[in-house]
Amino acid sequence: MPKQNLLKKIAYTVLILIVITLLFSLSLSSEKAPQQLSLNQIADKINTGEITQIKVNGPDLAITLKDGSTAVAKKETESGISETLKNLGVSSTAMQSVDFQIQDQSGFEFWMSLLIPTLLPLLVIGFIFWMMFRQAKTGANQALNFGRSNLRLSNSKDRIMFKDVAGLKEAKEELVEVVDFLKNPKKFLDLGARIPRGILLMGQPGTGKTLIARAVAGESGVPFFYISASEFVEMFVGVGASRTRDAFATAKKAAPAILFIDEIDAVGRQRGAGMGGGNDEREQTLNQILVEMDGFDRDTHVIILAATNRPDVLDPALLRPGRFDRRVVLDLPDLNDRESILKIHAEGKKLEKNIDLRKVAVRTPGFSGADLANLMNEAAIIAARRDKKAAGQEELFEASEKIILGPERKSRVISQKEKEITAYHEAGHALVAAALKDADPVHKISIISRGFAGGYTMKLPLEDQHLKTKTQFLADLAMMMGGYASEKFTFDDISTGASNDLKEATNLARQLVMRYGMSDMGPVTFGKTEGLLFLGRELSTEKNYSEKVASEIDDNVHTFLINAYEVAQKILKAQKPALTKIASTLIEKETLEHDEFYELLKPFKIKTISA
Repeated sequence: MPKQNLLKKIAYTVLILIVITLLFSLSLSSEKAPQQLSLNQIADKINTGEITQIKVNGPDLAITLKDGSTAVAKKETESGISETLKNLGVSSTAMQSVDFQIQDQSGFEFWMSLLIPTLLPLLVIGFIFWMMFRQAKTGANQALNFGRSNLRLSNSKDRIMFKDVAGLKEAKEELVEVVDFLKNPKKFLDLGARIPRGILLMGQPGTGKTLIARAVAGESGVPFFYISASEFVEMFVGVGASRTRDAFATAKKAAPAILFIDEIDAVGRQRGAGMGGGNDEREQTLNQILVEMDGFDRDTHVIILAATNRPDVLDPALLRPGRFDRRVVLDLPDLNDRESILKIHAEGKKLEKNIDLRKVAVRTPGFSGADLANLMNEAAIIAARRDKKAAGQEELFEASEKIILGPERKSRVISQKEKEITAYHEAGHALVAAALKDADPVHKISIISRGFAGGYTMKLPLEDQHLKTKTQFLADLAMMMGGYASEKFTFDDISTGASNDLKEATNLARQLVMRYGMSDMGPVTFGKTEGLLFLGRELSTEKNYSEKVASEIDDNVHTFLINAYEVAQKILKAQKPALTKIASTLIEKETLEHDEFYELLKPFKIKTISA
């Protein structure tokens, strides 16, 4: 549609210009053209007194007649007008009655009349040749610059310092030391310490690798060059290696300096894995990087800072000491770090005064810094959509749920029967979680559809957990089975709503047996997952056990699931009034928050048990 509108506007504009041109031409043509007279006619009219004025401009004559009309004529350039008229028989008396005005042609007009007809064609031809040579020169420059890197120097205007980066305490300590080395190399060199050649920033996407690199640029006070590794590689052989040499040469000229290579796994993948072997362009680029980092030329004060979220695919030669001496791991932020990150991203956004970012941080385990920035932005968008002047706690909670599960699907129409099934399903999850002492607390229950989920029960730990015990896993399994058991217990039937719960529970039970050694089969793991990777995912898992052991694994997985189902069923039968109350409240209100849910359970005095 925008393209069609543009074409219509162009057509209307052209049509209007054509109409204006035609009207202008008609107006010019309607004016009466001056009469063209010969010299003999001029002589006759002077003798008869019909001419009052003659203006002479070189050979051109502008004549004004007695009746006010005008005429034009030409005369010889060699002779004057008076001499010409006398030769044509005009008397002196008749000539005295005419006003003669001589207009001399200026020197500029005279020379232009001589030069323009000669020089204009030469100027046009010269301009054409100049354009041709200019294009040829541009092409030659592009050919010469083809092997040059697109290296950029950090702008000092929008500086980011370490204090602007929340969390990542250990990573900042490592990098502060490097910045100190660049600023005060003498105190390190006096002790015999050498400058580290490379620092590899490793972490999941969104953990702040590029952000902390920008902070290094702001803190260092030395030239900070940055480039993406994908910019090295081209389809032409040798271009990547040439650009690598140019990038390192540029950084060495500005030494001491920092060269930051983002997403280094684009060229740093393990050699020998490609179809091209050693002739592969990417591998040649990697070879050049290896030589530049630790080749024969070791007298350099350039630190290479690189970032990747795939350290497992990097070539071992790139990771050895002398090239990347340090590997800085950027973990996902913990509870305190998430709260600090939220405070940073809350700056510049209008929030209500009673906002508790700690509660938001509790609800966002596993969120990266980029996810938390997105959460604050989504909360502001939701508040604007509701025509609010500031975002409140409700908008922050909704933004977190939107990122985890997707937007609410309030327009989805469901029958009363489906709504009742969903309510009892989610009530089963929540009640089982509340009755198990090793389960995480319930933060929210909703039967409003989000994404592909018909409803959801959000249970989250109050603090970050880095280790998980077998009893906690068993509580999780029982909680997953709570929805399935509630449907079976209440309606004596089951629906497809429990399919994802059963899938997740089966996967967890298989992990307990095959990976964590928490089954009756003892402290042993099964299945070798190392090997061929494709697009970051495993193509297959090597089966390093017999068919008899495979049968035992299946039996243990089945035992875990059956036991979890029985625990959930036992809790629901013992707390049937509580289950009914939770489900009926959900049907009425559709959503229950943490405080509402536990206030609802107080009259029933539920005793917690172990799974």
